[in-house]
Amino acid sequence: MEPDLQRLFDEAAVRDVAARYCWALDTLDRPLLETVFLSDATARLGNAHLLDGIDAIWGRIHAALGSLTVSQHLIGSQLVEVTGDTATQQCYLHAQHVREGTEGGTQYIVAGTYIDRLERTPAGWRIRHRDLTVQWTSGNVRVVRP
Repeated sequence: MEPDLQRLFDEAAVRDVAARYCWALDTLDRPLLETVFLSDATARLGNAHLLDGIDAIWGRIHAALGSLTVSQHLIGSQLVEVTGDTATQQCYLHAQHVREGTEGGTQYIVAGTYIDRLERTPAGWRIRHRDLTVQWTSGNVRVVRP
């Protein structure tokens, strides 16, 4: 395949990884999340604590989102750079969290950036490491802290 065409395919596949992550969170779909991360991936999801492995990453996600009525994670302004079998991606995120009946308000919004390092595998592109940097929040944080 021509290098420019391969680059376009790779960039689209990396963007798809970011979209699958959002769907996995909003549907609490662990098998789908496993198509996003390497099994030994690491992540810092909004704090300094390093999550090591898919089980730790899933545990953090499920603890924050498992009791919600609904969530919606949106991404945009994606920048992808592919170099051989590795890639980096950065994008903005806007996440709406709703838990009906929460004292003090039912909504909590988080906005920030994801920065990812990815690797090509026989099963497709997977995240090796993800950093979530929260830039601002709005609403009732108790929504995500049951």
